[in-house]
Amino acid sequence: MPAAYVKPYIKRGKSDALDAAGICEAVTRPTMRYVAIKSPEQQAVLMLHRTRELLVRKRTMLVNALRGHLAEYGIIAPQGLPSVPKLREVAEKVRGAALPELAWRCVRLIIAQLEEAQVRVAEAEQEILVWHRTNEVSQRFETIPGVGIITASALAATISDPNSFHSGRRSAAWIGLVPRQSGTGGKVRLGHISKQGDRYLRRLLVLGATTLLRHARGNASAAAGWINALLARRPAGIVKIAIANKLARVAWAVLQGN
Repeated sequence: MPAAYVKPYIKRGKSDALDAAGICEAVTRPTMRYVAIKSPEQQAVLMLHRTRELLVRKRTMLVNALRGHLAEYGIIAPQGLPSVPKLREVAEKVRGAALPELAWRCVRLIIAQLEEAQVRVAEAEQEILVWHRTNEVSQRFETIPGVGIITASALAATISDPNSFHSGRRSAAWIGLVPRQSGTGGKVRLGHISKQGDRYLRRLLVLGATTLLRHARGNASAAAGWINALLARRPAGIVKIAIANKLARVAWAVLQGN
């Protein structure tokens, strides 16, 4: 059971006995929701995703450090990972002139770490691809527009039981892609999205929604028409979340086999 759902049944104070009593009380509630149990294989795939995410963050830190150090000597290049080779080439040309030899040795250390991180990220992505090709649910998720191999495998490893949610809206709510409700006296106000649930899964769906939003502009397809109609009424940030919400609902429908 999620700890937040057990907390209201804990009496005053904090001890193991009080916690156990609260858990025993909470488990008897007919509307209590429980955490889905993952298989060792699912946990291993999610561990692979977390490892890749850690390596990507490390790679980003190294790129930012490299750009920051070289910018102090007036050596700059366009932003983005593809511009790193150009940045290295420029730094190598001015080595010993605009860039002191000691600074170049520091740059070389960062570049070596960056190249190693690149190799490790590629290895993690290859492992994810291999698992994706052996998992039927992940391959079905990949058929959804805006969902790639990374998102499909993460969905398959996180949500594999079609009975985990009673509807697509509940699956989107679990990921944290629905507005937070606040109301009393029959008046309900909708606020920002709750951002509860799996943060990693939510970020992947929002990235996929961003891609769909980018390609929908000027497109005449039915799906693009729905997105452009939303853009005519709402800001792009809200439309992006609406698309991610729809992706979560479609993923639930695909898992149901509909």
